[in-house]
Amino acid sequence: MFTGIVQDMGTVVERETRGGDLHLVIAFAQLDETRLNVGDSVCVQGCCLTVTARAGATFAADLSRETLARTTLGALEVGAPVNLEPALRAADVLGGHLVSGHVDAVVRVTSVESDARSRRLTLAVPAELMRYIARKGSVTLDGVSLTVNEIAGASFGVNIIPHTLAVTTLGALAAGASVNLEVDQLARYLERLMAPAG
Repeated sequence: MFTGIVQDMGTVVERETRGGDLHLVIAFAQLDETRLNVGDSVCVQGCCLTVTARAGATFAADLSRETLARTTLGALEVGAPVNLEPALRAADVLGGHLVSGHVDAVVRVTSVESDARSRRLTLAVPAELMRYIARKGSVTLDGVSLTVNEIAGASFGVNIIPHTLAVTTLGALAAGASVNLEVDQLARYLERLMAPAG
């Protein structure tokens, strides 16, 4: 479980295909090393991965074919920046919203516009996911917890404040970019609870 509050922007330093899967090594600068032990979960670009090895200020993770098919992580090359967040602990502040790290879809940025000192992004979403996105609700884009400003048809908009632009990969997004989307899991649970039994 995560909060969508990015704690470091890491860098992919190694990429190796292994029998159809992908092995990544990621360097970090600001993460608490005690929260990146082998077997620990870490959120990378919005996707929950398991630390498989540690060496200095790097950790390794293996990406299954399912992860490669459902996220943007397969497109990461050596040198690519990535948003990082260690798993939430019971005593931690919940600054964003509850994030599972299970990506619902890869979505496309359709426009990026200046909005005072912020940047306004509009994203196209598969129609079947729009029911989970509400105005002033929460979404996660590439691991960043954001508030939905507006919804229209099969798209929604968010504002990215200067701090978030500076400390996450969202600052480099342009129209046409693909990002990992996780909808608010509370909406999913609510839908399930309200569904007819059986």
